[in-house]
Amino acid sequence: MKKTFSRFFLAATLAAAPLLQLRAADVVELRQPRASKIVVQLRFRNGSAADPVGKEGLTYLTSQLVTEGGTKAMTAAQIKDFVYPLAASYYARTDKEVTTFTFEFHHDHLEKFYPVLTGLMLTPTFSEEDFKRLKSNQLNYVEQVVRSSSDEDYSKFALEDLLFRGTRYQHLTRGTAPGLRSVTLDDVRNYYTSAFGADNLTIGIAGNYPASYLARLKADLEKLPKTTTARPVVPNVTAPNGVQVEIISQPNALGSAIYAGFPLAITRANLPDFAALMVANSYLGEHRKSYGRLYDKIRTTRSMNYGDYSYIEWYEAGGQNQLPLPGVPRRANYSSIWIRPVQIAEGLRKQYPADMGDLKVGQGAFALRLALREMDNLVKNGLSAEDFELTRTFLRSYTKLYATTPSRQLGYLLDSKFYGLNDYLSQLDAQLAKLTREDVNQALKKHWQTQNMYVTIVTDDSEAQALAEALRQNTPVPMSYSKAVREGLPAPVLAEDEQVAGYKLNVTEVKVVDTKDTFK
Repeated sequence: MKKTFSRFFLAATLAAAPLLQLRAADVVELRQPRASKIVVQLRFRNGSAADPVGKEGLTYLTSQLVTEGGTKAMTAAQIKDFVYPLAASYYARTDKEVTTFTFEFHHDHLEKFYPVLTGLMLTPTFSEEDFKRLKSNQLNYVEQVVRSSSDEDYSKFALEDLLFRGTRYQHLTRGTAPGLRSVTLDDVRNYYTSAFGADNLTIGIAGNYPASYLARLKADLEKLPKTTTARPVVPNVTAPNGVQVEIISQPNALGSAIYAGFPLAITRANLPDFAALMVANSYLGEHRKSYGRLYDKIRTTRSMNYGDYSYIEWYEAGGQNQLPLPGVPRRANYSSIWIRPVQIAEGLRKQYPADMGDLKVGQGAFALRLALREMDNLVKNGLSAEDFELTRTFLRSYTKLYATTPSRQLGYLLDSKFYGLNDYLSQLDAQLAKLTREDVNQALKKHWQTQNMYVTIVTDDSEAQALAEALRQNTPVPMSYSKAVREGLPAPVLAEDEQVAGYKLNVTEVKVVDTKDTFK
C-alpha cells in the first residue's frame, strides 16, 4: 500500500495561500539607486504542469515563440539587429508551475528598449516560420537530445518521470513527442491569450528606474487579456512501498548514472524544518562541492566517478550552474541523491582483463548501496556537534552567494512571494543563525528515510539485465577494484566495503526499460 503525502502538500499550500490571490499586475520591486542595469522579470503562474492534456510542451513552446519571434512592429531579425548595439538581453524560462520572461538592459536605454519589451509581450506575431523552427528544435530535444547529451540529466529527468507518474508534473517541461506533434500554431495563439493574463502575472523590477516607468509598464501589461485556463494543480505525490527501481537500457552508455529520491513533505514555505534539512543536505553532499560525505566516500576514497551530491529541491541545469538558480519554485517537492556515472562491467573487464575477466555487474549496485547507507546512517545517528557547526557556518556564507547579480536577487524575491515569504534569503540566514544541532537531527528523523524510494539508473544495454538481477535478488555485490588498487587501500576502507556489499536495500520492484520507451 502506498503512503500518500497529500496532507503535507495541502499544509504547504495553505501556508502559502496569499500567493494564490494575486491582484492584476502584482509587483515586486528591488530599488538599486546606484545600479546601471535594469532587470524586468514577468512571472506567470502557468508552467508546464498547466499544459493541456495531449498538448504537453505547449507552455514552453509558447514562451519561446514570444522571446524568439517578432512583434507587430518588427520581425525577429529586426529586433535582434535593434537590440544588439544596446547590449540588452531577454529570454524565457518555463518550469513546472511558473513561466518567467526576463529582460535586462542598461539604464541609458530605458526608453529605447521599452517598445521591444512591451511589443514582445503584447503584440507577438507567432509567425508560421518561427513556429516550425522552434517546434522542430523542441521536438528534437525531447526525442533525441535528452537521451544522448547527458546520462546524468537523463537519469534526473527519468526520476521525475517515475516519482510524478500519473500527474501533470510527470512530463518534461519541454513536453512529450506526441504532445508536441499535436500542437498547432492556433494552439499557441489561443493558449497565449488564455493563459498569460494580467491577473496571472507578477511584475518584478530591479535597478535605478523612475516610478513613472513602472507605472507605465504596469498599465500597459494590464492590457493582457484575463486568464481563462486553470493554474497548475499541485500533484498528489506518493512514495512507493519499498525501493522501486527503473533501469533504462541505453546502447553505448559509458557508465551507470543513478538518481534516487522520495517525496519531501516540506518546501521553503516551511522554513524552520527546511533550513534544518539544508544543513544535513549540505553535509551529505552540496552540489558540485568536493567536501560532502558522499563525494568523500564514493569519489575521493574509491575513485568511482566524478562526483556525488544530495538535494532537497529541484536543481535547475546542474551541469551548467554551480549555484542554484531562482525561477523554478515548486509546491510539490522531493529529496534526491545524484550519483554520477560509475563504471559498468564491460568497461572494467576491458580495462582489467586479468583481474575482472569474469565480472558480471559493474559498480552501480555498490554505489547505490553505499550512498543509501550513508544517508541511513545520517538519519539514525544525526550530525555530530563539530560537523553541525562547520556545515552551518559554511552554509551561512555560501547562501550569500546565491544572489550576487540583480537578476538573481530579483528572482529570489519573486520566489519568496511564491512561497509566501518576504525575503527567503534573509529569512533563511536568520533561521540558520538560531538553528541548533537538535533541530537538524530532529528534522532528519522526521523527513528523511531510505526504505521507500524511487531509483532510476541509466546504464548500458550490456549491463541492464545483470544489474537488475543483482538489485532484485539483493545479494552482496562487492566493490570492483583492480588487484593493484585493492592492495594499496587501507584496511578500514576494505572492511567498510564488505559492510556496504552486504547492505540490504528494501527493494520491492525492479524494471528494465528500453531507452526508446521513456518519456512517453
